[in-house]
Amino acid sequence: MLCLDVCTRWNLTYLMLDTAQNFKRAFERFEEQDTNFRAELERGEGWPSVDDWDNVRNLRDFLEHFYEVTLRISGTSYVTSNNFFDEFSEIDILLRDAQLNSNIDFNVMAIKTKEKYDKYWGDIDKMNLLMFVACVLDPRQKLKYLEFALSEMSSSEKACEMMQKLKESLYELFDEYKPPLHSTCCQSSVSTHVYIAEANEEFVEDFDILLWWKVNSPRFPTLSKIARDVLAIPISTVTSESAFSTGGRVLDQYRSSLTPKIVQALVCTQDWIRRSSSQEDIKKIEEQIQELDKSENGLIQMEIFWRDEMDVNGEY
Repeated sequence: MLCLDVCTRWNLTYLMLDTAQNFKRAFERFEEQDTNFRAELERGEGWPSVDDWDNVRNLRDFLEHFYEVTLRISGTSYVTSNNFFDEFSEIDILLRDAQLNSNIDFNVMAIKTKEKYDKYWGDIDKMNLLMFVACVLDPRQKLKYLEFALSEMSSSEKACEMMQKLKESLYELFDEYKPPLHSTCCQSSVSTHVYIAEANEEFVEDFDILLWWKVNSPRFPTLSKIARDVLAIPISTVTSESAFSTGGRVLDQYRSSLTPKIVQALVCTQDWIRRSSSQEDIKKIEEQIQELDKSENGLIQMEIFWRDEMDVNGEY
């Protein structure tokens, strides 16, 4: 049974259920080989039935969507602002479908979850417009996808109002980013309409949206500047907080005696290696780390030696 003195969160519940369903066959084998297995479990809640395993599988599949969305939104190595609207619109559809589930318990759970979802995302008028701007700046989505998703999440009238408000916001952004009057601002304005009218890019998992805008910046100079700033906005605070917790991953319980100098060197080196594209550079950095370790160990040994000498001579 789950511990009742702690608050069990849904992501941990998913991980536990995902692990438990892998042991379904193990329960069956125990019942076949251990005569005391049934008697022991009957003293408590009993052994899992076929319906129990079905509930485990259904709940696990339901929570898996939320777990994967959390990993993507809280990622620290890629841009997420253009993906956020797509993620939570899919959750909206998932919750609506789950409310039609024939299982009463599952249905009630989905209804409560949808009520919680609507508290934060139920009214599209209260959503940050920059989230929609980021969606438009994704060449795989643009206005057509956004309009379709909003119409699915809300009434068509409200979706039309939001689209009109979004277009006005885009024009305001464009006016802020457009070049001075003496430059080719008309051409930049035309390029915006060209971008919207072009066919959407295909959905691929390894699509690099920043690279796409970098390559197409000569065609869409003003839009590329807007994309550079909007797409860099982190959706979750986990991303920014994680940047300040690197030291905790370096200085763990097994390496708690490292000096501040070594910790700083390890953190900086880790950052350099991630951004280094040359194997020769990585090799040089590793050699420098080894030399630094030798110097640090030599200083420690020297300090220990002099402390022992001074202690023996009664001068410590």
